[in-house]
Amino acid sequence: MSAQLTADGRRFISDYHLATLSTMGPGEVIHVVAVGFTYVDGVVRVITSDGSQKVRNIERDHRATVAQVGGPQWLSIAGTARVLRDPDAVTHAVELYAVRYRQPRVNPRRVVIELTPERVLGSAGLWD
Repeated sequence: MSAQLTADGRRFISDYHLATLSTMGPGEVIHVVAVGFTYVDGVVRVITSDGSQKVRNIERDHRATVAQVGGPQWLSIAGTARVLRDPDAVTHAVELYAVRYRQPRVNPRRVVIELTPERVLGSAGLWD
């Protein structure tokens, strides 16, 4: 990813805001769903249930975008996503989620979607 988040950008994606995850659904229809996400060490993480539509979409087509809006500020992070089922990766993603949002309920079917950013767009001052 050539764009780097500024200090304001890092704050914006650390504050409590919900976001959307957009994936390509069956028939090339864009599937958009509300999610919580974290951005740590250059990776976007979304926790979810295995077998959900977003998981099935990513396993079929790895393109994904996470977008967040807060008042007049917005940020969109697009890239390639993958689904991880490794217990350590899931535990790490849950720990990060709990810091930003809250401790999620127990879910034995939980997986983590990891998005590697390739392009960032957003409000002036959030990235350079």
